[in-house]
Amino acid sequence: MRVHIATDHAGFELKNELVAYLNEKGITVADHGYHEYDRLDAYPPVCIACAKAVAADPGSLGIVIGGSGNGEQISANKVAGIRAALVWNEEIAMLAREHNNANVMSIGARQHSVEEVKRFVDVFIGTEYDAASRHQSRIEMISDFENQRNA
Repeated sequence: MRVHIATDHAGFELKNELVAYLNEKGITVADHGYHEYDRLDAYPPVCIACAKAVAADPGSLGIVIGGSGNGEQISANKVAGIRAALVWNEEIAMLAREHNNANVMSIGARQHSVEEVKRFVDVFIGTEYDAASRHQSRIEMISDFENQRNA
């Protein structure tokens, strides 16, 4: 499995912790930045780059991180094929994957401890989506709208 990851300044330390954590678990991580702390950086470029990479890499997942996670989620969701979910607890991490087939999780670094986020990540990457579930028709409705909008 490959996990794409990106952050602005607010999540810089958390991103580095997660990259090391995922590497220790044997998961390949593609780091889309930022690679140096700069309190004036902006989240849209790196979150969009991360989301584009997930969309182009079937079977991969993404993590975008910011202060609240809201802007990062919004940015990622602008990329066709991305279903980014703001994750704030383990249940939401599971439901995002299980019910919504989310392929990107967004995290507010200022809202959680590193240990909490590690648990959210474990649940998110460890939960499979069931394409035979009642939720598939809803995913298809979203995809149909997305395809029509982008045509």
